[in-house]
Amino acid sequence: MLIAQVSDIHASSENDHLQRFEQVLTWLAHLQPDILVLTGDLTDGGWCEGDKQIAERLERQNYPSLVLPGNSDDRHLMVMRWGSVGRSDTPTQALHFSHQAGELRLIGLDSTVAGQDYGSVNGHLEWLDKQLNDAGNSPALLFMHHHVVESGIPTLDESMCRGIDSLETLIKNAPARLLAIATGHVHRPVAGTFAGIPAYICGSVCPANPVWFGTENIPPVAEPPALMIHRYVNNRLTSHHVCV
Repeated sequence: MLIAQVSDIHASSENDHLQRFEQVLTWLAHLQPDILVLTGDLTDGGWCEGDKQIAERLERQNYPSLVLPGNSDDRHLMVMRWGSVGRSDTPTQALHFSHQAGELRLIGLDSTVAGQDYGSVNGHLEWLDKQLNDAGNSPALLFMHHHVVESGIPTLDESMCRGIDSLETLIKNAPARLLAIATGHVHRPVAGTFAGIPAYICGSVCPANPVWFGTENIPPVAEPPALMIHRYVNNRLTSHHVCV
């Protein structure tokens, strides 16, 4: 099972990020994943045409896609474009998803807070607990937009996910075998641990942020579009950071 993760396209009429997204899709045509998960921030400024073009590109692929919103997305536009495919028993306005992909349960938790850059799981943990309980013995992957481990980049960690103490407790007590958490938002690849499991931050399709930890000097950055590939084979998960 190959799950591709793409995050933070941030397409607008004033940038070339749709072309960068096309580079990612061209590369994925060689890999042929089983499913693609997009973890938010598809467009900027409610750019309807950008959402339309991204949806059209996804419809041309021969694998299905699951989409989460990010803080720069418009939930109403996303519902109009993608509807409620893969979404069941979700609270009002929240665009969570739960999808069985072979042996794996893919769970997407909508962490966006209207009008805010930061994310939060508050108000959504009852839904997540139900999904993890319903998963039974199926291993699961949890996708979110906002990161749950500090990246070390101070300006971005100000807007990381809120309510993570309660999330950690829920995960530690859940009967399901949660393999990893995969997020976005930071615009650069990072790996850590949360609640005793791997916690990944996917690199971005848009230009990456520098590896800057608040020092006076800011290291240069000039990286191509990035994504992740999560490979689940023989009951083992390996996750790859890829630049294309």
